[in-house]
Amino acid sequence: MAGEEEAVSNKQVIFKDYVSGFPKESDMFLTTTSINLKVPEGSKAVLVKNLYLSCDPYMRGRMSNLPPEDPNFSSFQPGSPIQGFAVAKVVDSGHPDFKKGELVWGVMGWEEYSLVTAPDQRLFKIYHTDVPLSYYTGLLGMPGITAYFGLTDICSPKEGERVYVSAASGAVGQLVGQFAKLMGCYVVGSAGSQEKVELLKDKFGFDEAFNYKEEHDWNAALKRYFPEGIDIYYENVGGKMLDAVLLNMRPHGRIAACGMISQYNLQQPEGVHNLTSIIYKRVKIEGFVSFDYFSQYSKFLDFVVPSIREGKITYVEDIAQGIENAPAALVGLFSGRNVGKQVVAIAHE
Repeated sequence: MAGEEEAVSNKQVIFKDYVSGFPKESDMFLTTTSINLKVPEGSKAVLVKNLYLSCDPYMRGRMSNLPPEDPNFSSFQPGSPIQGFAVAKVVDSGHPDFKKGELVWGVMGWEEYSLVTAPDQRLFKIYHTDVPLSYYTGLLGMPGITAYFGLTDICSPKEGERVYVSAASGAVGQLVGQFAKLMGCYVVGSAGSQEKVELLKDKFGFDEAFNYKEEHDWNAALKRYFPEGIDIYYENVGGKMLDAVLLNMRPHGRIAACGMISQYNLQQPEGVHNLTSIIYKRVKIEGFVSFDYFSQYSKFLDFVVPSIREGKITYVEDIAQGIENAPAALVGLFSGRNVGKQVVAIAHE
């Protein structure tokens, strides 16, 4: 770490103020500061150059001024950079476990360079580089962990079981469906456009898929695709979709509550009315967050990396170019503008 300190410009996406309703691009703004490309003397911090930023629906909750129900989801600080998962390259390090030139993924600021002060808790080394680095914002990162453990640990799928995935073409949903197919399940997904429906069936191998926007009665739609009922529901939407699913669950069905994107921008969340189905059908509903399973990351890699190399899993990304396009990319999640995992590329390796 000896040598002259070098200061460079550092573009940042700053969070303007707390949001109610749908977020807008104007809730964020771009600024440029400067940063020294050396960690402070005696510090165990790691300085990284960010390559890819991850846009994820949970980030909407961090835009609200609400007490966090989980410390990992505390509110963004107005006037400070947005925080999220990213892929980066180590520029300088005071930590013995992270060396200059190594690739990592973890939680960073939305900026060109980030100083990570607690790398032990926030960074994972990247060892498999024969796949696109951007995959570590999705398939090989937080969404992949979420999809795999939500399905396997909470729902324990058995061959031949019937699985329904909502928001199925997104970062998590597209993987849940493919993992369930690898486990021998019958899988149906829903998405918000015909293009996405075709993607689910033709690219990801779902048995069936439907456009929820074209269905006026979701209960009837689910009965059509699941005449014998649903064993496993991977919940990404909430609200009226959850209500319809409850009427169609089979006895001893399991629901992994991963996300509820239909509710994030509402001032008053919708009620769920068919809860008695949980009782009479003995349905298990369990919520979880990806952080619960980060300690089992190596187990996940053991499953998913060979499947990628053997061509058993495919992943679709929607990549926006340039940090200046990050606010639009994030906001677009909540209108379904993205097709696949939304990523922002901000630098080359």
